[in-house]
Amino acid sequence: MVKTDLKNFNLIELEQFLSGKGKERFRATQIFKWIYQLGALSFAEMTNLSKDLRTELENTAYISDLHPVAVEEGGKGVRKYLFVLEDGESVESVLIPDEGRNTLCLSTQVGCAMACEFCLTGTFRLKRNLTTAEIINQLCAIKRDAEIRNIVFMGMGEPLQNLDNLVRSIEIMLEGIGLQLSNRRITVSTCGLVPQMAELGSRVTINLAVSLNATTDELRDRIMPINRKYPLETLLQACRDYPLPSSRKITIEYVLIGGLNDSLDDARRLLRLTSDIPNKVNLIPFNEHEGCSFKAPTRAAIDAFHKYLIDRHVTVITRDSRGGDISAACGQLKGRLEQLNPIKEVEDV
Repeated sequence: MVKTDLKNFNLIELEQFLSGKGKERFRATQIFKWIYQLGALSFAEMTNLSKDLRTELENTAYISDLHPVAVEEGGKGVRKYLFVLEDGESVESVLIPDEGRNTLCLSTQVGCAMACEFCLTGTFRLKRNLTTAEIINQLCAIKRDAEIRNIVFMGMGEPLQNLDNLVRSIEIMLEGIGLQLSNRRITVSTCGLVPQMAELGSRVTINLAVSLNATTDELRDRIMPINRKYPLETLLQACRDYPLPSSRKITIEYVLIGGLNDSLDDARRLLRLTSDIPNKVNLIPFNEHEGCSFKAPTRAAIDAFHKYLIDRHVTVITRDSRGGDISAACGQLKGRLEQLNPIKEVEDV
């Protein structure tokens, strides 16, 4: 008999699963609390369930878990975790401490189909979507090491290509008897899947980040193939239409690549393109990696780009380079370890 992983269910789905077995609705609440608030990994731990129910669940269901096979720690406390999944595929998560408000960057796919020219994850190509349980288990595993206040879906994969499992995992995170996170502290990043942006906004209330990275269609077509399907005008209109709660802003992510998109002309165009969208800009200096010819921007270019926007009253954050010493660009740890060893040989690292 194939057992059912209960971490693939949100609360309503767990209620439906149990009602199909003739169980009371409140049992789902009990089980949800055991899994997400008390960290239970077996039904034997759930002492407020009857012995008969625990036995029945043991025979038909299970509670999955993940443990990192490798952890790298760099300066300023940044930690990168590599997880091996049941089928031998692997994904990464990154813990980023910031004045006591730890942020966890989660993956949603094994590899990525978007083929952005500057992104290492894209070189792995898309293997498959992660299940809801595999997304949630990254968080559950790292919660054992640190308190997590903020979640960003900016790891491996394009989150909106895995929309149903993404939304279900967010529902578990937001659930008052689940992981109890605030919707103000969850951000989903997309390279620009326009129809899925609208659907995401209709299904859950969270923060949206859009990976823009170019200010002309010509350049964006080259470095982000998705632009050929949803060009800048279409993408920016989707940003204008996105249902933002009052006072919130869309994050415009902009990877600064030396000599390619880091000039003051680019800064001027970025301002013009986004001036009618409630936004804040996250400047991300490119992290050089093997196999990519792009170069990191100079400090002078970063500062000039930042200053141009700040002087025009744009909210700008320039991401520092924390994690560069631990392969922190998405896919670098996975790629390095898989190159050195077949993944199954890394399990004791």
